[in-house]
Amino acid sequence: MARTVVVSGGGTGIGYAVAAHFAGKGDNAILVGRRESVLAEAAERIGESASYVAADLETVEGAERVAAFAADRTGSVDVIIANAGGNAARNAPAALDGLARTSWVWEANHRLNVLTAVHLVEGLKPLLADHGRIVLFSSIAAYRGSGSGSYAASKAAVHPYAIDLSAELGGRGITANVIAPGYIEDTEFFGDTMTEERRATLAGQAHNRRPGAPADIAALTGWLASPEAGHVTAQIIQSNGGALAGR
Repeated sequence: MARTVVVSGGGTGIGYAVAAHFAGKGDNAILVGRRESVLAEAAERIGESASYVAADLETVEGAERVAAFAADRTGSVDVIIANAGGNAARNAPAALDGLARTSWVWEANHRLNVLTAVHLVEGLKPLLADHGRIVLFSSIAAYRGSGSGSYAASKAAVHPYAIDLSAELGGRGITANVIAPGYIEDTEFFGDTMTEERRATLAGQAHNRRPGAPADIAALTGWLASPEAGHVTAQIIQSNGGALAGR
């Protein structure tokens, strides 16, 4: 039986790969993001099993819009994938410096990486079916830092959230887990800041000497959402080719 899978950040990169993975298995994927044109193009590429709703999950109103869309379209949700996020430091106003800039970045990363997940999950929770699945997204940075603190801290914040969700919903057979990827290519995360030297460094940190791909994360997400993973919950699962472990 086809499930309903909601994927935030579903228009590009990891989110798109995840949505396409579920659609390829016969599930109905609802893509969520802020850019309607990007979502429309992604849904068209995936095919008739994909739909989309443009919404800003940093806001309560955005999450309510997603919930209303899902309720109207399918009536219930089986899998929630909170993938939307990024590093807001790249978008800090140029006029800000010192403490003012630091404060702006910390608040912005909290909204971008924590509230987008919390709003999506809490907004869809009343629609979540028994034996449903919740997958949140963290980062290798949550373990080894991100250079500025704010991005890593915001990603680490979803770890205890998943544990609390697991405890709250586990009696209904619902699982809640976190995926913490390392360097993944073919996403918008780095924008135009990636250099060949940095790419080589990040890929070289992995024991298998390659960057991760969105397909790697999509396959892991698919397994966590499967019936076979029903006893895996409240876990933070890393996918970084061994990069965190060191050499």
